[in-house]
Amino acid sequence: MGGHGRPSAVVLLSGGLDSTTTLAIAQARGFTPYALTVGYGQRHAVELEAARRVAQAMGAAAHQVIELDLRAFGGSALTADVPVPKHRSDAEIGRGIPVTYVPARNTIFLSLALAWAEVLGAWDVFLGVNALDYSGYPDCRPEFIEAFERLANLATKAGVEGRRRFTVHAPLLRLSKKEILRTGLDLGVDYGLTVSCYDPDRTGAACGACDACRLRLKGFAALGMEDPARYVVRPGGIAR
Repeated sequence: MGGHGRPSAVVLLSGGLDSTTTLAIAQARGFTPYALTVGYGQRHAVELEAARRVAQAMGAAAHQVIELDLRAFGGSALTADVPVPKHRSDAEIGRGIPVTYVPARNTIFLSLALAWAEVLGAWDVFLGVNALDYSGYPDCRPEFIEAFERLANLATKAGVEGRRRFTVHAPLLRLSKKEILRTGLDLGVDYGLTVSCYDPDRTGAACGACDACRLRLKGFAALGMEDPARYVVRPGGIAR
């Protein structure tokens, strides 16, 4: 159990908008969150610092950062010397599996979260996957979440011997970016702490042109708000 009798949950925390919102949702649902961040060799490693900021600011019970360098395999624009797509339209973003897909990433991340949950005596794992904006990612689909939950209860000592079942929570699965942001803002999330960009500069400023930036900016625009993140050149030509 977590603090004050609240159940514990492992929350996968990248330091981005979606995972930070998911952490806030886990807290709002009465869980004590244990944040898990994976440094997998991603080119947007400034996310790791963002995850540390978020975990501290939001009062995670603990924050584990695991280094697991997937550059050894490559196969993605995030882990290999492959250009990150820029200036794509909404139609292009939603078509096919993008080169920013990291092979088996969410399967690997959920496996690590499951291992820590078993040690903590937790039965709940949260992750911020979204099937609307990233429909091209096979490991962001509801079928994947359901399949991993079944696996979790077959593959662990706790699942086989326990009187309870592991649950994999994906509270953002069917929400738009606008709905995700509205949910987080209602829960008091400070999105200025977060980093979403796939290709930030050395200072951590976002490029404003990759798929992640475009979807994030579109979400804030839909709410009539300015994104508090720093951009190399904010769309519209305004540097910040």
